[in-house]
Amino acid sequence: MTFHPFEVSIPHVAYAVLGGFVVFFGMFSLFIREKLYIGEACWAFLFGVIIGPYGAGIFDPRGWGNGNEQVTNTITLEFTRVVLAIGVFAIGVELPKAYMARHWKSLFFLLVPVMTWGWFVSAGLIYALIPKLNFLSSLAVAACLTPTDPILAAAVVGGKYADKHVPAHLRHLLAAESGCNDGAAFPFLYISLYLIMDKTTARAVEDWFLTLWLYQIVLGTVWGAMLGFGFRHLMKFCERKDLIDRQSYVAQYVSLALLTIGTTTMLGSDDLLAAFSCGTAFAWDGFFNKQTEQAVFSSVIDLLFNVAAFVFVGAWTPFKQFDNPELSLSVWRLVVIAILVLVLRRLPAMIALYKWIPDVKSLREAVFSGHFGPMGIGAVFISTLAAETLASTGAAPDSQTGILTESIQPIVAFMVVTSIIIHGLSIPFFSLGRRVHSVSRTWSRHVNDADAPEWTTHTRAVMRGEDIVINRDAADHHHAPVDAMERGELGSGSGSGSDEKSATAGEATPPRRDEESDETKEGSPVEERYKAENAPDGDDILQEWKEGPHRVIERRAGPGEEVRAFIRSVFCLFACVCVCASRADDGVVAGRGRGAEERLRAERRRAHHARVPREGRAPRRARLFGRARARGEQD
Repeated sequence: MTFHPFEVSIPHVAYAVLGGFVVFFGMFSLFIREKLYIGEACWAFLFGVIIGPYGAGIFDPRGWGNGNEQVTNTITLEFTRVVLAIGVFAIGVELPKAYMARHWKSLFFLLVPVMTWGWFVSAGLIYALIPKLNFLSSLAVAACLTPTDPILAAAVVGGKYADKHVPAHLRHLLAAESGCNDGAAFPFLYISLYLIMDKTTARAVEDWFLTLWLYQIVLGTVWGAMLGFGFRHLMKFCERKDLIDRQSYVAQYVSLALLTIGTTTMLGSDDLLAAFSCGTAFAWDGFFNKQTEQAVFSSVIDLLFNVAAFVFVGAWTPFKQFDNPELSLSVWRLVVIAILVLVLRRLPAMIALYKWIPDVKSLREAVFSGHFGPMGIGAVFISTLAAETLASTGAAPDSQTGILTESIQPIVAFMVVTSIIIHGLSIPFFSLGRRVHSVSRTWSRHVNDADAPEWTTHTRAVMRGEDIVINRDAADHHHAPVDAMERGELGSGSGSGSDEKSATAGEATPPRRDEESDETKEGSPVEERYKAENAPDGDDILQEWKEGPHRVIERRAGPGEEVRAFIRSVFCLFACVCVCASRADDGVVAGRGRGAEERLRAERRRAHHARVPREGRAPRRARLFGRARARGEQD
């Protein structure tokens, strides 16, 4: 038996190359996305061209069917179907709660008049510049260019650029439109196909209303909504009964999307609209978003599928067909069509109708929405579906149906390449223009949050505390003992066991060295008079403990006096005095003497002056807050 250590085949090389691209792109993804504002679509498409049949020849999707065009179309159709279904399902899930019910008017204008305008304008340009296609065939090609691609639109409605420059209402509108109109393009496509394939116009219109609208559009939407509604309630039930774990929540992005398109395709309905309606109904009340808000698995799945899809499209693109005289195709014709389609497909309609679109607030937002209508995976899917449908008729190659079958994919592929270049690279140009026109030579010592890392937007900002200034009466010597107690300078007693406790209190509140007044120093007349009036009765500090951030100290002012609790807090600069139960040796509650009452009132009055400055009373709201806080601390 001969030993062959290196058994290299095309699939193995493709695995290694695709995996290596994802690895290296992931290593520099933060710089590419957040600094250059270029998403993975452009790089993946370029990489697909490099390794494709027109480059290194490693990855050739058209060679998988051994030259059979029908097999290649089937592979392309099903692969793009799965990618689009997961993409539109994720868009429906990530929309705000009950978004479609609250913003239906804006979506109606984007899906009906704007798409209809783009369909007719694109058809007119193709009919004028491609001589061998009649107007019906041009309508079929234009239907593939009408929808907004959800994968390329993610570069606009998601990422750091969108967070900085695109308002939230506009991002949600563009996301919802890109999720809807891939499935909403079916009526534009099939009316032209029915008119081409059916023998009479009446039969074509009948098929369009009954087969397309009622069976495919309406049934697909209702079926997807029913699936989303049912599984949403099933998930809530499983959550209440502790039957589902956190990992299974995120798996619904893929599993439920595949279930929807599988069952809808078996029914023969519109699977893309079903996937979007299922995602919208599944997250209608925000429960699913709340459960998966910390998960990153969906972003990983989107990245892998998006990279794989655009690498596939880059290798699939038929560059040789861009110059085919038999189909009246040439590069200059396609370039002119691409430029005019990008300018006229959406922009004039958005500018004309933006005043009636509630979510488009200004002319600038209308221009932005009109420009960013990219064509990508959705256009490839619809053109492949049209080519497969037309090929089933068995028309002659030189007939109008045969010419349309051969030319629809090259025209759409060139539009996709142009859209990837223009829409993928226009984001950094917009950012560069904004940066150049906003340069200002202003020096500031304040910290600017604009250049902070993106993770700081998910944390709570902690500001440095400000000094609290309390106005005190220097001439009021009657309240000086209270000031001394507030600073913790009267915590030492003459008893034998008081030194250790006083040291503990001193560690909690260190004395101020330079800011002390002469009245509160050791041996001052004020302190001597206070000690004479309040002779100690055993230990001065009876007990102290800590409650949260507060340190509570119990003291007895003199023989037979009540025990008072002093509260020291890091949040308060004054001590609140409250009357506690007497701890007399005989266990009987001591009566409140006249001197004790006067001292208590003086201490409360002093605390009040400490809260309210002498220069002016605080506003009523601040006074009420101060009183409530004092009562809470006393309690």
